Amino acid sequence: MARTLSRRRFIQALGAGAAATLLPMHAYSADRKPNVLFIPVDDLNDWIGCLGGHPDTITPNLDRLAERGVLFTRAYCAAPLCNPSRAALMSGILPSQSGVYQNDQPWRPAMPDAVTLSQCFMRQGYRVMGGGKIFHGRFNDPASWQEYYERPADPRPDKRPVNGIENAGHFDWGPVDCDDEDMADWRLVDWAIERLNRTYDEPFFLAVGLIKPHLPWYVPRKYFDRFPEDAITLPDVKEDDLDDIPPCGRAMARPEGDHKSVIETSNWRKAVAGYLATINFVDACVGRLMDAFERSPHADNTIVVLWGDHGWHLGEKLHWRKFTLWEEATRNPFMMVVPGVTKPGGRCDRTVSLMDVYPTLVDLCGLDACGPQAGVTLRPLLENPQAEWDRPALTTYGRNNHSVRSEQWRYIRYHDGTEELYDHAKDPMEWTNLAGREDLAAVKKDLAQWFPSINAEDARSIGGGSGE
Repeated sequence: MARTLSRRRFIQALGAGAAATLLPMHAYSADRKPNVLFIPVDDLNDWIGCLGGHPDTITPNLDRLAERGVLFTRAYCAAPLCNPSRAALMSGILPSQSGVYQNDQPWRPAMPDAVTLSQCFMRQGYRVMGGGKIFHGRFNDPASWQEYYERPADPRPDKRPVNGIENAGHFDWGPVDCDDEDMADWRLVDWAIERLNRTYDEPFFLAVGLIKPHLPWYVPRKYFDRFPEDAITLPDVKEDDLDDIPPCGRAMARPEGDHKSVIETSNWRKAVAGYLATINFVDACVGRLMDAFERSPHADNTIVVLWGDHGWHLGEKLHWRKFTLWEEATRNPFMMVVPGVTKPGGRCDRTVSLMDVYPTLVDLCGLDACGPQAGVTLRPLLENPQAEWDRPALTTYGRNNHSVRSEQWRYIRYHDGTEELYDHAKDPMEWTNLAGREDLAAVKKDLAQWFPSINAEDARSIGGGSGE
């Protein structure tokens, strides 16, 4: 695969002075496997400093964590919505294999024999603890945890909707007059800090699932104060961007829905400010967690992995939320710190998938495999972020709708056979659909090898709405 991609709006990572010193591999004792601190973040796109997704973002703690190990700059989700993305990562089974495509589908009945990532660790002697949002909220899996902290509800403004968009559910944003300590993610971090300060007879797997910046974007007022509306940079948007998109893609974008409402109520800058404020809040939560971790007795013998479950649109392609197969919805933050394996300041530009998280952790911790995996271990890229790599990333949204992302190309094929093709070397915003060009037929044929078998998918008939 070509490796000439120049992804939009990259900025330089923070200086090396922010990096923490990592211990060499001898920090692992011969009879003690490494712990795992596992941090999913809900609805976080590439608007963090080290990924350069938005010039106004303030994320010193996420940037500091990325600088400690390897930041994967081109990481992609298995599905651009919470339930199928998380179920796929935690089971190692693709949506096209399980038939779990939507947020309102209970995933466990579709995969009754799947051994989840946390179960795999539990079966091999780990103390397994989780809190917050790991699986989609309604479909947590009690068998996957020895201890689980149910995240409480967040405080909300007295009068809603704050943004004035009626009948939009929790598609809302605005400050809340409360303290950090009143926020549920803050209290989740309190719970996790207490666990990090304990000592254990066995290695542990500790999952801390932060739910912000998921809607609604209600966080303490001080975070909104850092993003004054008149100073906000809006995303780059081409008003006729959907003109060369097949009907299936336009139906996913729904420009007559959220985008129309946002524009008609003069909410675009307010919404961007709300999202940035909520990211800044969750960054503060990550900072507290990492500060406590670095002071804990486990700092020298613990793998840290932080990932976002998918991306998010804020007007790009005239669309809001996730639920598409374009770059904004499919790209997500992903970083790992592995004592003795990663070096500070690593940036890996290879295309990787969240499906690779499960086999990578099993490999790094020296565990036996707990079943077949759709992903592969990323150890070669953790050891050398510039290593050769020829695997693109597959994302699926609904039955028989797929995107394959290589370092240069994104190729989308919908269930009716219509297509999109984008050259990220020349078109990082995916503004020009090249799928109809005959001279690029070989590119499409090469990328199409990574699509799942349509026959296998046609054997299933699970449907369902998208939900939130």
